[in-house]
Amino acid sequence: MKEQLEALNSLTINFGTGGLTIVNIILAFVMFGVALGIKLDTFKEIFKKPKSVILGICLQWIGLPAVTFLAALILSPWITPMVALGMILVASCPGGNMSNFMSSFAKGNIELSVSMTAITTAFAPFITPLNFFFWGTMYSNIISIHGDIPRLVIPFMPMLEQILLLLGLPIVLGLLCTHYLPKVAKKIEKPAQWISIALFMGMIIVSFSQNWRLFVENLFYIVIIVLVHNGLALGTGYLGATLGKVGQRDRRSLTIEVGIQNSGLGLILLFNPAIFPPEIWHGHYGGMLIITAWWGIWHIISGLSVAGIMRRTPLKE
Repeated sequence: MKEQLEALNSLTINFGTGGLTIVNIILAFVMFGVALGIKLDTFKEIFKKPKSVILGICLQWIGLPAVTFLAALILSPWITPMVALGMILVASCPGGNMSNFMSSFAKGNIELSVSMTAITTAFAPFITPLNFFFWGTMYSNIISIHGDIPRLVIPFMPMLEQILLLLGLPIVLGLLCTHYLPKVAKKIEKPAQWISIALFMGMIIVSFSQNWRLFVENLFYIVIIVLVHNGLALGTGYLGATLGKVGQRDRRSLTIEVGIQNSGLGLILLFNPAIFPPEIWHGHYGGMLIITAWWGIWHIISGLSVAGIMRRTPLKE
């Protein structure tokens, strides 16, 4: 399995200068569209009922990355370092927008879901690079001791600067638009989200079209890895909510929030050589790309399935 996955390292995507500009514009547009759905009043709700929100943020920012790190270490005899780092990158991303719909469908606490998505997205420009740097560096150091691989240096400050610029500015503009121009924000929010999805899917198809054979050949292994990882993410949310003794509706929302990641953000970050410089990553991070891309597909299937089971299960409170 590991030897098979090594072939993914040869997968490279080169957009060129013009293509990179388009990627950055798409990323900025996506984050602006996401921010349009964030209301500043949402953050005030934390102080009214803080327990579930604080618990959820801890599970999202600490629990899931830590569980992913341990899973990557356990699976290291069978997966490549790039695949493992792809798992850690996904775990470092904020919650996905689809989680709000899934939480509502599961008859969970939609206010809690929206609050968590808003907070993790708003702080993503800082938390995502910090978590990836911390857990990725720790993983690389441990694996380099026990394996025949070079120690990978993950540049934190260059990554933080780029992500703050590419994510932070659009998020701030989106928040300001929502606050000062609520009617405009409400009118363009849905179209912006659909356009973002279309642009993002188009970019994925174009990017991987030249490497389709590699993807198909390793599809079975990729599916298994993401299945296990996503199951651990959903389990982390459910177990953490259960141990935290929150209500059943909150437990449903926390399970879905922690299990549904904005892996699309991770994928777009990988497309940017200013954030993942080829000279540092040796031009080979195909394993990260494939894992992150498949996560974006699978977590929708698993999330809707889990939400459907929850919906059919009567609430006891």
